[in-house]
Amino acid sequence: MNWRILILLLLIGLALLFGVSLYEPSSGIALSAHTRLQAPPQDNSGFARAIDPWEWRFPRDHGAHPDFQTEWWYYTGVLATAEQRRFGFQFTIFRRALSPRAQSSASEFRTNDIYMAHFTVSDIANGAFYHDVRYARGGAGLAGAGVDPFYSVWLEDWEVRAEDDNANKTRVKAASEDYAIDLHLYQMKQPALQGDNGLSPKSAEIGNASYYYSLTRLLTEGGITIGDQIFDVSGYSWMDHEFSTSALGEEAQGWDWFGLIFDDNTELMIGQIRQVDGAIESSFGGLYIYADGGTRYLDSADFSIAVADTWRSPHSEAEYPARWEITVNGDDGFRIEVSPLAADQELHSADIVYWEGAVAISGDKTGYGYAELTGYVGSMQNRF
Repeated sequence: MNWRILILLLLIGLALLFGVSLYEPSSGIALSAHTRLQAPPQDNSGFARAIDPWEWRFPRDHGAHPDFQTEWWYYTGVLATAEQRRFGFQFTIFRRALSPRAQSSASEFRTNDIYMAHFTVSDIANGAFYHDVRYARGGAGLAGAGVDPFYSVWLEDWEVRAEDDNANKTRVKAASEDYAIDLHLYQMKQPALQGDNGLSPKSAEIGNASYYYSLTRLLTEGGITIGDQIFDVSGYSWMDHEFSTSALGEEAQGWDWFGLIFDDNTELMIGQIRQVDGAIESSFGGLYIYADGGTRYLDSADFSIAVADTWRSPHSEAEYPARWEITVNGDDGFRIEVSPLAADQELHSADIVYWEGAVAISGDKTGYGYAELTGYVGSMQNRF
């Protein structure tokens, strides 16, 4: 999504860059450790900025763009067994450059990039939400992204790898202690270019934008493992890829983002950046993808997102929106209701707490998708 969870990656990157100090007592006394990150703001001068139109080429642009400071590859989906037992998954890999110019070194461990991966599974029937985070340096083959010979992005054994030259078929694999995914994804539509031909503004400031495309309908099949059970699942997934050197404006409180896959073979990316004073940043909009792959850009005035219910987290005590009424205006407009498939899909074990989970769609259109909500536990102002 998008510009999401960049702050979490930045915090991890600063920990790697400036160090984390841990104290281990010799007396055997049990202590709880809390990581406190203190570092000066990083200078982004020297990095490329998202200003002019990008000349898109695929599969080249599935790979890394090291001239830009930040990049992420994001996969989500709502899948089901033959008996209609549903699961949601999110798998995201982030790259963050430490400086505009990499220094040459004989050491294979020296790197100019740090990587972070975030992996979640929602077991809807059991109301269980599994989430895990990993990070690694880009050196020594520990993590990376490229297109030679095929598109791939990985952090250790968590990976996305293309299975053909054009990256029309990919495999996503990740395993944590109690859950895992092994999924095959088949591209059904051409890349959908967000914003203005892929230039997606986040505020009115020039260069405060990202280059952003989505693969909005990926036919998906494979297995989801929960404990010692493997479930054969199928359905559709969504992929976002963004790269930029930018930040939210100083008045940004957080954002609400939706990637929705409808049963009529259309899709919708829609979102809003919430300001500290309660206003909505007008520069960011949405994209409606037609059945034939054509798109309609949505200005922020072309749609509305109204909160219809809320949920209070037992972990953070934050109150999140928990149901939305979304209206898209125009001749091909529609009204839908979006509801979480499970209330508790809050990622609360990291420094930045946020909600991201599987949702169901009803109304003029039906289907499934994902929503992401940030800024409900503290402001994003000046955070990245």
